[in-house]
Amino acid sequence: MKLGIISVAHMHAYSYANAIAKLDGVQLVGVADEDEVRGKAAAEKFGIPFFADYHELLATDIDAVIVTSENAKHQEHTLAAAKAGKHILCEKPLATTAEAAQEMIDFCREQGVILQTAFPVRFHPAVVRAKQLVEQGKVGRIMAIRGTNRGQNPGGWFVDPEKSGGGAVIDHTVHVVDLMRWFMDSEVREVYAEVDSKFSDTPIDDCGILTMEFENGVFATLDCSWSRNKAFPTWGDVTMEIIGTEGTISLDAFSQKLDVYSNEKGLKWVNWGDDMDSQLVKDFVTSVREKKAPSITGEDGLRAVEVALAAYQSAEQKQPVVLR
Repeated sequence: MKLGIISVAHMHAYSYANAIAKLDGVQLVGVADEDEVRGKAAAEKFGIPFFADYHELLATDIDAVIVTSENAKHQEHTLAAAKAGKHILCEKPLATTAEAAQEMIDFCREQGVILQTAFPVRFHPAVVRAKQLVEQGKVGRIMAIRGTNRGQNPGGWFVDPEKSGGGAVIDHTVHVVDLMRWFMDSEVREVYAEVDSKFSDTPIDDCGILTMEFENGVFATLDCSWSRNKAFPTWGDVTMEIIGTEGTISLDAFSQKLDVYSNEKGLKWVNWGDDMDSQLVKDFVTSVREKKAPSITGEDGLRAVEVALAAYQSAEQKQPVVLR
């Protein structure tokens, strides 16, 4: 199977490329990027051809693409890939508007290609085990969930609203909301949020607190922020406490790590154990090979985006937003 990457704007492109290299019978054969310097550097590192025009990459005999461009370009790149008959693994958030996400889902379905949203945290061993425990009823009926997804401000295009579609809220909400939905098989009914920029000079939100009510009656809170200083890792403080009638699960998705303190680089987390990005890419490849629906769909990406956008609306209107 041959894969290509459209844009290496997102840091996960490198992780996904490394994951592809570990898979038997799978080749990364090209990378396209409108930023020639960025794209050529990635192509040289991967040892593959560079394409200045992503349409030229799509015109090759690749089977699928991984879209890791800026958030606002996900729609364009996904629609073009689907039109070319290529299956797509799209970085989160799936899109910057619910309308764009829905169009991506509908068009991929019409073209008969797979659209998978990149939510790798679902494949983390601790998260998988938590899901199993919930399904086995080990905590009884879930009453409430408290989650966090915190890190430092990533800078670059992430703080440009035209390219990112939003700041910390859209960046850090989608992962944890997806897990909450997955654990309970229930959708968010109502969102109330406080959103602000308190930790940087950038004109974009860097912190948010969401309070959600799910359709099954469960209440949940989420701290989705870029509230950590520059010595803190960009991403990795993903936690969740699931409170049930018969027990509690405390989850630290990145607990398999070493804390490395350096005077030069500050705190660095060196992870060990299973690689969730590799499991994500493997799942995508399996779906393409076996022509079956992916475990994480475009609809999953849409639902998570809807919650993030509702949070922005709630913060602006200073009142809860009802989704369904």
